[in-house]
Amino acid sequence: MSTPKHILSAAVIVVNEKNELLLIKGPRRGWEMPGGQVEEGESLSQAAIRETKEELGIDIEIIKFCGIFQNVGNSICNTLFLARPVGGELVQTSESLESGFFPVEEALNKVEWKDFRQRIEYCLKPELQPFFVEFNDTNNI
Repeated sequence: MSTPKHILSAAVIVVNEKNELLLIKGPRRGWEMPGGQVEEGESLSQAAIRETKEELGIDIEIIKFCGIFQNVGNSICNTLFLARPVGGELVQTSESLESGFFPVEEALNKVEWKDFRQRIEYCLKPELQPFFVEFNDTNNI
């Protein structure tokens, strides 16, 4: 029996005081929420905070855990958090070709990659939380 190999990621929906969403435009998937893989020995929330700082240059405070999307086919488990900005300045990096805060509808219209829009929508609807969405798609991450 082989050792399981799973990918655990943490993404964050960052909402500012104007109720705008923070999006990052990456080189591969276009507009999306900040996030990435959890490193060994790192908590889920700390991974979300670190990834946001690395990708965008801002500090965030986690408000709450929202839920999980699990891609069984690719052994990927994506945890999602709601957060607010608490410091720093938006910067462009190799991971963020563009970034910014956008009104909710505009932000949702920018997100085109697979089910990322659904993930954001679920994080913005407290009545759906905590959620656990399980799917099996070897073409989806």
